[in-house]
Amino acid sequence: MFNELNKYKKNGHFFLMPEDKLKDVCNAPEKQVGIFLTYALKNGRVELVFIGGTGEVTKKGLNSIQNTGIGGLKDQLINGMQFTDIPREISWPAQMKKENVEALDVYWYITYNEKYTDSPGKVENILFERHYQLFQRMPRWNADL
Repeated sequence: MFNELNKYKKNGHFFLMPEDKLKDVCNAPEKQVGIFLTYALKNGRVELVFIGGTGEVTKKGLNSIQNTGIGGLKDQLINGMQFTDIPREISWPAQMKKENVEALDVYWYITYNEKYTDSPGKVENILFERHYQLFQRMPRWNADL
């Protein structure tokens, strides 16, 4: 669905079950920035429910981690606020239980490194546009923000 992401060779994914601790299963890098896609698995179906990321690229270069207090991708995944300003390490498992989601499958991509200098925010916007073109709406958990 998102062919734009194929060029990012530094990527990975992990599963989060409702009883898991996000900080234990998250394998995203701590000091790099990029984007992540969160898929909910429920009743044999898969749905993209959230698009997120961290870091911005400005004229002065990468404006993240050192300058803004925003951590890398791992920190954003675990401590980023979602669902009434609660860190994801708490809000995601609670939301999964509320919606009877069996697992989350989180894919992450580093968009700014030695090879690419793509702003995560710009990549996020491209993915939002593509998703909207296909489904005429934002991912569910983004729409709640």
